[in-house]
Amino acid sequence: MNGFRGFQLDFRSGVPIYEQIVTHVRRQIESGALKPGDQLPTVRQLALELRVNFNTVARAYRLLDEAGLISTQQGRGTYILEQPPPEHAERLRQMALEEMTEDYLLSALRRGYDLEEIERVFHQAVQRRREREKGSEREQG
Repeated sequence: MNGFRGFQLDFRSGVPIYEQIVTHVRRQIESGALKPGDQLPTVRQLALELRVNFNTVARAYRLLDEAGLISTQQGRGTYILEQPPPEHAERLRQMALEEMTEDYLLSALRRGYDLEEIERVFHQAVQRRREREKGSEREQG
C-alpha cells in the first residue's frame, strides 16, 4: 500500500488511531516518501489492512483533506496534493490538538467529572510536565 508499507499502529500508546494515521501521512509527505500525485489506499482498503473501523480511517482522511494534504475524488481515489504551505501544516496540527482536547473532555465528562475539576487536574498535569522538563534540562546542561 503506497505510503503505508511497514506502518504499524500502536494500540497501547493512548494516541487515537486516526491521529496516528494523520501523523504517518504527514511525515511521509514531509520526508518525500509520498509525493504529489501519489495515490493512497481507499478508506475501505486501509481499514481492512490496518484492521480498524472504516470510520476511523475516514476521520483521518477528512482531517488530511481539510488540511489540504490530500484530495479525494469520487470514483477516482485519494491523492497527495502539492506540498502544502506551512500554514496548512500548522492548521492540521491545531485541528488534531483541538480534536484530542475535545475527545479528552467528552471522555472525562461522560465519567462524571465537571469542567472545573477537569481544568484543575489538567493544569496540574501541565505544571508537573513543565517541572520534569526543567529538571531534565538542568541534568543535560
